[in-house]
Amino acid sequence: MGAFSAFTALSLLCGAAHAHSPLMSCYAEPEQHIMCEGGFSDGGSASGVPVTVLSYEDATLWSGKFDEKAQVRFKRPQGSFFIRFEGGVGHTVEIDHNDVR
Repeated sequence: MGAFSAFTALSLLCGAAHAHSPLMSCYAEPEQHIMCEGGFSDGGSASGVPVTVLSYEDATLWSGKFDEKAQVRFKRPQGSFFIRFEGGVGHTVEIDHNDVR
């Protein structure tokens, strides 16, 4: 029974580690703006979670947080960039500017 309990606990912990992967989608809007929506795979809200737009040289071009609707909107930067959603340790999503349509 002790081995079963240890296996069960380990299985639950492994499942919990993968239970809330971050999700983000970004799309182009009129007037050179980008809208991103975020959340977690377990249905959790990304409201208040940081979002950063970075150059390929890791310079911050814009930073903010998802609003109460788990959305952010910002002016599209010039040149190459990517958008990073930091959902916690090991929970990062990045979207390249070429994938924003």
